[in-house]
Amino acid sequence: MTRVWNWTAVALATVATMSAGANAATQDNCTAAKLGTAVPVASIGEPVSAVTLRAPVWTAGAAGSTSYCSIDGVIAPVDTSPNAKPINFRVVLPAAWAMHAAQLGGGGMNGTIPNLTAGPDPLIGKGFATYGSDSGHQSAGGGPGAPGSGDWSTNDEAIKNLGYMQMKKTHDAAMVVIERMYGAKPRFNYYIGTSQGGREALTVAQRYPADYDGIAANVPIVNFSSLMLGPELIRIHEKKIANWVTRAKVNAIRGEFMRQCDGLDGLVDGVSNNYMACRAIFDVTQPPAGRTPWASKRCPNNVDPNPAETSASACLTDGQISTLQVTYSPYTFATPLVNGVKSFGMWVPTTDPSGSGLIVDARFQGQEGADASAAKHSHLGILGVTGFLMKDTSANPLDYVEGGSLNARRLEISKWLDATDPDLSKFAARGGKMIVAIGTNDTLASPGAQLAYYQSLIDTMSRTRVDQFARLFVMPQVGHGLSGTNYSTDGEGKTIAMTPIPNTYDRLGSLFDWVEKGVAPAKTLTVTAGDKSLPLCSYPSYPKYTSGPTTAATSYVCSS
Repeated sequence: MTRVWNWTAVALATVATMSAGANAATQDNCTAAKLGTAVPVASIGEPVSAVTLRAPVWTAGAAGSTSYCSIDGVIAPVDTSPNAKPINFRVVLPAAWAMHAAQLGGGGMNGTIPNLTAGPDPLIGKGFATYGSDSGHQSAGGGPGAPGSGDWSTNDEAIKNLGYMQMKKTHDAAMVVIERMYGAKPRFNYYIGTSQGGREALTVAQRYPADYDGIAANVPIVNFSSLMLGPELIRIHEKKIANWVTRAKVNAIRGEFMRQCDGLDGLVDGVSNNYMACRAIFDVTQPPAGRTPWASKRCPNNVDPNPAETSASACLTDGQISTLQVTYSPYTFATPLVNGVKSFGMWVPTTDPSGSGLIVDARFQGQEGADASAAKHSHLGILGVTGFLMKDTSANPLDYVEGGSLNARRLEISKWLDATDPDLSKFAARGGKMIVAIGTNDTLASPGAQLAYYQSLIDTMSRTRVDQFARLFVMPQVGHGLSGTNYSTDGEGKTIAMTPIPNTYDRLGSLFDWVEKGVAPAKTLTVTAGDKSLPLCSYPSYPKYTSGPTTAATSYVCSS
């Protein structure tokens, strides 16, 4: 289903606002005299030492684009240590304001201000004031704070800024700037984010529920502290060279997932829609105990006759199977983390088992068989292990021991970083609305953790209450960008053409309608890709094929 947001109503609201005395942004008032050079510390809801504003900049619209005033600011930390970092933020003020605002989230480990004016249909063109920050550390230019130096990652205030405080500090500073320009605060305020920004979106609903009317969160990295540790848990299990799963095994792994899961949705087509049943097959922590989902791939007598074999027929040793069981089953903690979370969901069966370093063709310092020149293992979130957790960016992350001396620190950073609080009753009570979407082929985030969070919301608040304010969508077999294709070999071993999986719907239009008009999106929407369509189902439902053209959403029902 595609919605077209009625911006005529927004324009009328803008006119009404202007006639009521609010100021439009113009080149003449895009000045320090209008917007000021500082924001009072008392206006910020988390501790800061100062908020300064730079000279605003006017950008004239061209070729039908919107003119706007933008202003950058700096939020100084309370900590005066050399590794304490400021928060750099920006507010963009459109010429014609619709009394709407949106805070845009970051990505990866952040470090830069998100682009607040980009995209095929930028929000400023709809009259939104937009704002965002670099989250309190700087990654550009290769200097301190850049990836690899990571000095900020051993500073607790900087970690807490990344985890939650930067969202509140940036929000509060932006509200002051918006009111100075227009003479009023936004009537509707949103948080919109993907990945790290998706976690931020969930975080503000959990920590600052009074600040936002609507939240859109794509592929949120819910258990942030454990996600950064997740690739290390795999590498630690692979310290024994016998447990090493090499890239040669990728097709064998994909093929086995397809063989056992492709037809669970009623159709053998190279798409594993029934993600819950497939997850249950390969999650060896689920009963009955002693299940062996990889038995058909076991090498005879546990001896691999051809370790370099790359076809789907390649076999797996017992050690390799044990690593796959770690990768595709929840990892149980020695003691619970914040919000009583007892495990990390790791990953679910995927047609991209080598994505984001789940499988690597290298041996690292601390692993059996690594040579003297071997590098330390590294990945996008490694500073969360060596810096946040171990407080030593030169440490070997494979020295981590579950339940060891770092256990108390694990809990501490979990409290700062993880968006796992399942009680969103305050956000719901004030009328907040939320749309979240995840993809089961995601190897950057953890679909296992995302699915566990969905379930925790339902267990805590009840399905009925959750449905009143949130939509929890799952897109089977799409990745971190919520796009994907069927696998090239179906569950019967037949080679098939690869085509895009439908994934397009009007997420923001649906959210705006819900917040501002009270029009709730259906729990089943329709996503499209060209002339193909498919139901978009709410967790834990999946698109089950019934009958009819396989490219039409009407041939499926959402089933669980």
